[in-house]
Amino acid sequence: MSSDSKINDLDTLKFIALGGGNEVGRSCHILQYKGKTIMLDAGIHPAFSGLSALPFYDEFDLSTVDILLISHFHLDHAASLPYVMQHTNFKGRVFMTHPTKAIYRWLLTDFVKVTSIGASTTLYTDEDLLQSFDLIETVDYHSTIEVDGIRFTAYHAGHVLGAAMYFIEIGGLKILFTGDYSREESRHLNSAEVPPLKPDLLITESTFGTATHEPRIEKENRLTSVVHSTLVKGGRVLLPVFALGTAQELLLILEDYWNNHNDLEHVNIYFASSLAKKCLAVFQTYVNMMNDTIRKQFRDQNSNPFQFKHIKNIKNLDKFEDFGPCVVVASPGMLQNGVSRELLERWAPDSKNSVVLTGYSVEGTLAKNLITEPDTIPSSSNPDNQIPRRLNIQEISFAAHVDYEQNSKFIEEVDPKSIILVHGESNPMGRLKSALLSKYAKYKNTDKEVKVYNPRNCDEVFLKFKGLQLLKALGSIVEEKEKEVISGVLISKDFDLNLVKVDDVREFSTLTSTILKERQTLKVDAGRDLIQWHLQQMFGYVEVLIDDEDEYEIRIMNEITINSIESICTIEWTSGIINDSIADSVVAILMSVDSSPASIKISSQPCSHGHGNEHEHHHNPVSNTLADSKVTTRIKRISKILKAQFGEAFSNNEDGKGAIVKIGKNVAAINYFDLTVDCPSQVLKNRIEAVLNRATDLVAPLAQSNTKHS
Repeated sequence: MSSDSKINDLDTLKFIALGGGNEVGRSCHILQYKGKTIMLDAGIHPAFSGLSALPFYDEFDLSTVDILLISHFHLDHAASLPYVMQHTNFKGRVFMTHPTKAIYRWLLTDFVKVTSIGASTTLYTDEDLLQSFDLIETVDYHSTIEVDGIRFTAYHAGHVLGAAMYFIEIGGLKILFTGDYSREESRHLNSAEVPPLKPDLLITESTFGTATHEPRIEKENRLTSVVHSTLVKGGRVLLPVFALGTAQELLLILEDYWNNHNDLEHVNIYFASSLAKKCLAVFQTYVNMMNDTIRKQFRDQNSNPFQFKHIKNIKNLDKFEDFGPCVVVASPGMLQNGVSRELLERWAPDSKNSVVLTGYSVEGTLAKNLITEPDTIPSSSNPDNQIPRRLNIQEISFAAHVDYEQNSKFIEEVDPKSIILVHGESNPMGRLKSALLSKYAKYKNTDKEVKVYNPRNCDEVFLKFKGLQLLKALGSIVEEKEKEVISGVLISKDFDLNLVKVDDVREFSTLTSTILKERQTLKVDAGRDLIQWHLQQMFGYVEVLIDDEDEYEIRIMNEITINSIESICTIEWTSGIINDSIADSVVAILMSVDSSPASIKISSQPCSHGHGNEHEHHHNPVSNTLADSKVTTRIKRISKILKAQFGEAFSNNEDGKGAIVKIGKNVAAINYFDLTVDCPSQVLKNRIEAVLNRATDLVAPLAQSNTKHS
């Protein structure tokens, strides 16, 4: 049963930011609509440690979450996932893209290792991480998955390898969650896609507010200029980064620059991360998900762009000797701990050295504090110990986030009715909200009005939408049966099930109902006895409805009716998955009944009148209907199968007792009587034996059936 869609009364969607509301860090958002709950991301705040770094999970009952979608692998979007899955009452399913899952395990293993150093409590253990990893499900870009009435599709978001924006549908309501996204093509990634459907609600990042990015080429030139001038002075350059994402972009830039500047040949570039080799292995694996430039280099030059010539990987600083100029790309990016923090403290007192902040710096982190060019920095081992800061500080952001122009244009293209801003500090987010409201002010109090929200953490936002109500009924309740009354229809309304009378369907749901009958007509020259016999072989029982001289009508499986008048057969049935399959089988049988060997045998079988086999033929008219299965006939059949398989390479022996298959230098001899194969090539021998096994399976049953009636 199918139906038209009708606009229902206004339905309410509830949105809560458990993290990422008027802040960058610990991204986690909750959507509730029509009894379904979706969780978006599960990050930690890089400026805090322990339980303080978590989203406000205590403010929401996580056991109600149906699905959790992770946008990408960065810690502020994914690092609290093992905690959610192993240490809360969360029972839902978790989805992310293939590259995100591949990187997630290594990145969080490193996170556990780094955060456990000197910490009194840890959020989760390696065992928690492994157990959560096994439960994560992967999703392909552009594939749509449905979970209990929630449909979602992943689209490329740019930003980092594997980053996804999710287009979600619940009960007719369409929602787009961008996660972190970039609309500028980088050296290795495409820009974010614009989904083909328009959402009712857009949840988008607001990291840079109304700021405008410097063009990529200019940023690259500024970076290489700072690096080169520092090295010429004999200094060292520190580039603090996330282990994956911006790091690989910077390595591509530096590798290209070194290739074009021979005077830097003696200067080393280091990728300092415990995950360095594993990170690059993932990027080398997923080249097919990157932009045309990378794929073209991989294809045309037969070289992987992430197999670097000038860059060395180091896990830690134990064996690192920083004598003389060098460049170190080191994680983590916020300089809170790890290799990048250790190098900063080591190099800070020397004015010849430089640190270039290449990512977005979160409030409360040392990276953010460095932008103010402080005279001293605290030691990570003893915060009371202040280290002189004389090194040069530069901020050249390669953070793959949209600026105002890119975000505004994207919003214009997807054309949502409502916008919720997340992942932005309070001031930039507020400025973006004001700019968007000004842009759409002309539509205020009209059908095109766009509403913009910037909720703080734990604030609840309620949005009213016009929902779509769909009716679909399946099974015998929609079948039109003679002298039977349909008692009711099962309606799915707001994810609840309601059984109503057919006459009440319009009153309860404003829907109309239709029963679909299928009919197919074909010409069959065989008699009704043959038709009935063939259908009995397939379905066991055939109900005869009409058996007159001019008309013959039968029913199969109580569902399919076949009417035959003057060799014209009409098949009728009520449409449905099972009925359609049965009807297909009936049509196939009727189309082949004329030419079937069994039909020919039945038609040509002479009648017996009181002779030796009279009883057998009378009670079992098809006992000898199988084709001839003498040895010579069976050999001919096997020979035909072999000929069809091997073509011109196959030939029968003149004595008819065997055959030859010759492929290249290999010759196989086949004995038809004991079905053995003699061949020096084991591969060819196995192939022929497999064909013989299938051939004898087809031929042998015929012989057994005939023998029984000989």
